[in-house]
Amino acid sequence: MYKPVFRTTAILLAAWLLLLGILSIRGFFADFSSLPPRLIFALLTPLPVVLLFMRSRRGKQLLHQIQPQWLIYLQSFRILVEVAIWLLVHNGLLPVQMSFEGRNFDMLTGLLAFPVGYYCFVKKTWPPVAALLYNIAGLALLLNIVAVSTLSMPTPLRVFHNQPDSSLLTTFPFIYLPGLLVPLAYTLHILSLLQWRMHRSLAQQAKSAGAH
Repeated sequence: MYKPVFRTTAILLAAWLLLLGILSIRGFFADFSSLPPRLIFALLTPLPVVLLFMRSRRGKQLLHQIQPQWLIYLQSFRILVEVAIWLLVHNGLLPVQMSFEGRNFDMLTGLLAFPVGYYCFVKKTWPPVAALLYNIAGLALLLNIVAVSTLSMPTPLRVFHNQPDSSLLTTFPFIYLPGLLVPLAYTLHILSLLQWRMHRSLAQQAKSAGAH
């Protein structure tokens, strides 16, 4: 079952990365003349694809087979992302509010990934609800930095007027931060939440069957 899924995913991912690269080089995302900012296209286009796949039979089968800790462990990639953003800030390429020295607290999601995954699903000393809260908090922190970066762009919506603005994210290769890494982060959270709900439903069904 894995091979067809991975093959299709690889093809779609390659096409998406190519499209993002071409559009960013042509300045599509750097056009701030209209609202909402065109960067929203890069952020949200993968979302319906993910949701449609998870509603499919193959998507549900995949969720059954993935070990739940790995959907959380993989969120540790956000540590490297935050370090990269911090370096860009210190080189004067992004505004300070986008780093952990400003209004970006997304580093916490990366730092907590291994403890939550390990103690919830390997050692099982933490209740499963801890993973639920982790995913909800992770989505909230992701939404926070997306909002901060959007409000730092040179549009009528701009709230943070310090320099530089966040328009670097609309250029190549930095477009892959909002166009690839942000969707990866929310996809992992969505998969983990769906898996949590699925396992909870199965546990309730087993409990109900045992009671009868």
